[in-house]
Amino acid sequence: MTAGTTDQADGSGVLQASGGIIEVRCPADGRIVGRVPDLGAAGVQAAAKQLRAAQPAWEALGPEGRAKHMRNFLDWILDNEANLVGIMQEESGKSWGDAALEVSMAVDLINYYSGHAAEFLADRKVPSWGASGLTKKLRVFARPHQLVGMITPWNGPLGGPMLDGVAALMAGAAVLFKPSEVTPLTWAEATRGWLEDLGAPPVLANVTGGPEAGAAVVDEVDMIMFTGSTRTGRKIAARAGERLIPCSLELGGKDPMVVLSDADIDRASSAAAWGGMWNSGQICISVERVYVEAPVYDEFVAKVTDKVKNLRQGMDPDGSFTTDIGAMCTPAQLDIVEKHVNDAVAKGARVLTGGKRAEDGQFFEPTVLVDVDHSMLCMRDETFGPTLPIMKVDSEQEAVRLANDSRYGLSASVWSRSRSRADRIARQIEAGAVNVNNVMMSTFQLTIPMSGWKESGVGSRSGGAAGMLKFCRQQSVVSERIHLRSEPHWYPYVPKKSELQAKMVRFLGAHDWRRRLGRTPKR
Repeated sequence: MTAGTTDQADGSGVLQASGGIIEVRCPADGRIVGRVPDLGAAGVQAAAKQLRAAQPAWEALGPEGRAKHMRNFLDWILDNEANLVGIMQEESGKSWGDAALEVSMAVDLINYYSGHAAEFLADRKVPSWGASGLTKKLRVFARPHQLVGMITPWNGPLGGPMLDGVAALMAGAAVLFKPSEVTPLTWAEATRGWLEDLGAPPVLANVTGGPEAGAAVVDEVDMIMFTGSTRTGRKIAARAGERLIPCSLELGGKDPMVVLSDADIDRASSAAAWGGMWNSGQICISVERVYVEAPVYDEFVAKVTDKVKNLRQGMDPDGSFTTDIGAMCTPAQLDIVEKHVNDAVAKGARVLTGGKRAEDGQFFEPTVLVDVDHSMLCMRDETFGPTLPIMKVDSEQEAVRLANDSRYGLSASVWSRSRSRADRIARQIEAGAVNVNNVMMSTFQLTIPMSGWKESGVGSRSGGAAGMLKFCRQQSVVSERIHLRSEPHWYPYVPKKSELQAKMVRFLGAHDWRRRLGRTPKR
């Protein structure tokens, strides 16, 4: 189904929209760049019904059969790269370079999971245990949840759905995608490519709409994967609990960067500029606060400020790569960034570069703040914007204490030329991932888990086989190695046989000879 599917099916099986229309505007200039239907709960229910009908045949293809379709999809993405990146840029306001990185993510995800699915999903043989297992063959099958729901945010129109969707599809599940109503166009085009251009099995659907459609997805699926705000994540977790379905939640972050006195300041300052400003800071794993030891503080601040000041902002022509940072995706997020900067300044912080919104479009200048502390919103709440608040600390102990002074625990980075020192600090930081002498890279390493601690999430994504098996149920299968007419413990109970079984339990299970031989203790 494409973005134009609806809640009533005609004879061809195409769904027709019954709700309102959502207009999608370019954050850079406000022009309308597309429209999608608000499908509502009825449209979601119709899509779910079609997906469930198609899923058994998809599972029956096996990992290699599914991989062929996924690799065809990879080819389609590469063949349509310019079109996808162009749509993404228009609906999200990204720079061309930021948007193009999502294509590389998609390619990597498809190659990884299509290449390892057979290994990850292979039947697992398990050794038997105890006397009762001597004649038994034990195996565990990985069986997919029939219908998985994916609710994705506006900051990654292509990368967001691909990040978990590829693994779920390769696991054999059908997937009901609900993209953000702010940026629904890129995934609508990708879904159209899968179904219409490739003629691939109808096991993914793109349902567009607002909160009603999102709530309906949670009510229709067998497992839900959500990426977004902590506030919404709580509601989804509560509803999933009521329905007794598993959920995986990747939520907000306030990711700290700890720069120690022996760090490579040239590299660390470049990483801070990119890690804080990529996608205009609108990413859960972006650098949101920086703690720098006093001996290198002045040098770090000077170099970061110079690099941030020289970043180019705007929407560049297609394929030109002539800007670095784009617009803020939503007016509400732009307001939050401005609020955080103004709050910091009012409480004594200084703006070294940037600090204000543009007159035209939803742009906020790349901003460096100093003289900040934890009384300020920019150091405590998720900003999700192009700001770098930098705080001087006297010691690594103070840096760790402040880094952990947060309700979030998604990602972090530690900077030191000493591996042992960096590892020591990493083990003290309360976050699901720590990057040493790099930023954000842990998310793109598919063999390790991406998990959120504290209010940053429940469960994890990626992590090798775990990233696929999270979309599966374990099915234990016990079969017979030897054909017996009857099991020893079946009816009828016979005194001599039962007494012999009791003696065998004692002899094999006890840990001392008195109990093994059934001798009664003296009283």
